[in-house]
Amino acid sequence: RLVESGGGWVQPGGSLRLSCKGSGFISSVWNPFHLGWYRQVPGKQRELVATVSSSGDTNYADSVKGRFTISRVNANKIMYLQMNSLKVEDTALYYCNAYGSRDEYWGQGTQVTVSS
Repeated sequence: RLVESGGGWVQPGGSLRLSCKGSGFISSVWNPFHLGWYRQVPGKQRELVATVSSSGDTNYADSVKGRFTISRVNANKIMYLQMNSLKVEDTALYYCNAYGSRDEYWGQGTQVTVSS
């Protein structure tokens, strides 16, 4: 399973780092996973924030480019999302995702609230 942490409240311009820990996966399963962060606000569809492939290639939504950084540490089976220069519109429930050739997993979500 996937467990997110690191959400919370921050003022505009602030920073947060989200973590997603994989539990119960052996390395041969975790390492090939394509990992990603998604977010959702009430009444809207879940949207992609950033992804990182098994080889480390990254992809970002235009709205977060230059502000967010996704990374993974396979040895610890963990993925991060460093969020800087946060904006009010970044407020959402953030989910981590992992998918491989056979299975897909979602975390339970961690709330990020940006407000003054």
